[in-house]
Amino acid sequence: MRYSQTIGKTLKEAPKDETSKNAQLLTRAGYISKEMAGVYVFLPLGLKTLNKIVEIIREEIVAVGGQELQMTALQNPDSWKKSGRWGDDVVDIWFKTKLKNDTEIGLGTTHEEPLAALMSRQINSYKDLPSYPFQIQTKFRNEVRAKNGLLRTREFLMKDLYSFNKDEEELDVFYGKVTEAYFKIFSRAGIGEQTYLTFASGGTFSKYSHEFQTVCESGEDTIYIDRKKKIGINKEVLTGEVLADLGVNKEDLEEVRAIEVGNIFKQKTRFSEPLGLFFTDEEGKRKPVIMGAYGIGPARLMATVVELFGDDKGIVWPESISPAKLHLVGLNLEDEGTAEIAETVYKTLMQNKLEVLFDDREDATAGTKFSDADLIGIPYRAVVSRKNGTKIELKKRTEEKSELLTLEELLQKIS
Repeated sequence: MRYSQTIGKTLKEAPKDETSKNAQLLTRAGYISKEMAGVYVFLPLGLKTLNKIVEIIREEIVAVGGQELQMTALQNPDSWKKSGRWGDDVVDIWFKTKLKNDTEIGLGTTHEEPLAALMSRQINSYKDLPSYPFQIQTKFRNEVRAKNGLLRTREFLMKDLYSFNKDEEELDVFYGKVTEAYFKIFSRAGIGEQTYLTFASGGTFSKYSHEFQTVCESGEDTIYIDRKKKIGINKEVLTGEVLADLGVNKEDLEEVRAIEVGNIFKQKTRFSEPLGLFFTDEEGKRKPVIMGAYGIGPARLMATVVELFGDDKGIVWPESISPAKLHLVGLNLEDEGTAEIAETVYKTLMQNKLEVLFDDREDATAGTKFSDADLIGIPYRAVVSRKNGTKIELKKRTEEKSELLTLEELLQKIS
C-alpha cells in the first residue's frame, strides 16, 4: 500500500464527540470513520486488521469442528414468537421494520431462533449429531446508548458459533474445546496473558455462563480475579456459594476493571424445544437437541487491543493483527537517487510477499511521517533517506533504538 493513495489519512486531533481511547486513536490513525453514533466505517487499514482477527477466529473455530454458514440479517418473526423473544418487552434492542405488504420483520440481534429452526430441518436422528455451525456476520442492536467506540455499537460483526448435541455430557466436552479455542484466539491476537475465564450469571439457561474478560483499566466491567488459578468472577455473581463452587478464597481475589471479549453459554433445550428441534436416539426415543452458543466480536477485540496497548504516541499492534508488518518511510524523496532507493526497497519487500505500508508522500516532513508511523502503530518502521544512503534504518514501534541494515539484512531480519 502506498500511503499517498490510501483512503483514510491521519488526523492531528480526535473528534470531540469521541471520548474512548480506541475511538480516538483508530479515528486519528485513519482506521475507522464514524457514520453516526454506534456505526463505523472500516477504512482500508482498519479492514485489514479486522480481517486478520476474523481469520484467526475462523481458523480456531474450524479446528474444533465448526462449519461456516451465513444466516440472513432479515428476521422472520415466526421463530422468535415461538421462543417468546419477539416482543420489545423481552428483547428491547430490536431494530424492526415492515415490508411493502405491511409484514413486520426484524434485523438480527443474534441467531439462536432462526438457526434452531433451520437445524430442525437438518437433524432427525442421533446420527446427525453433533453439529457445530458458525457464522461471522453483521448484527444489529438498538442500544439505548452506543458508547466507547467499537466496544459498544449498534451495527457490528460477530462470530456466533452454536453447538447441537445429543446430551449434556457431549455438550460439556465441546464446551471445553471451545474454551481452549478461545484462549488460542486471544493469545494469537496478543491479549492472552491479560484475559481470564470469568464466571457470570447463566440467566435463564444455566447456573453459570462464562465470559472471557481482558483486564484493562478502561473496561466497563468489574471482576475479581485469581491470578494463580487464572479465573475470574463477575461482580454480579460474587457470593459465598460461587466461591465454594470454584474452590476460591476471597482473600486471593483482586478487584479489576475488564473488557468482555467473548462469552459462552450452555443453552440446553431453551430454544430447541419451542422451535421443534428434536432427534430420535439409539433406542428410538424422541428427545430435544441440547444447544450451546459461543460469541466473539472481532471489532470489539480490535478495540480492546488498542485500549490495552495504545500509548501516548498512538496505536501499538501485535504483529499478528497489524495491517502490515513494516511501515516504510521515505525521506528526501525530492532527491531522485533517494527516491529510486526507496522504490527499490518497496518493490523488493513486496516481491518477498511482505505486507508493507509505504509512506511515499513528497510534501510531508520527516517529523510528520515519524509521528504518523507511531500513530498508525505498525510493528516495524524502516526509513530510507539521503543521510542513510543505501542503508535502511530499522526500528521497532515498542523500542527507541534503531539499526542500519542493508536491504538483504532487512529482509532476513523481518521475514
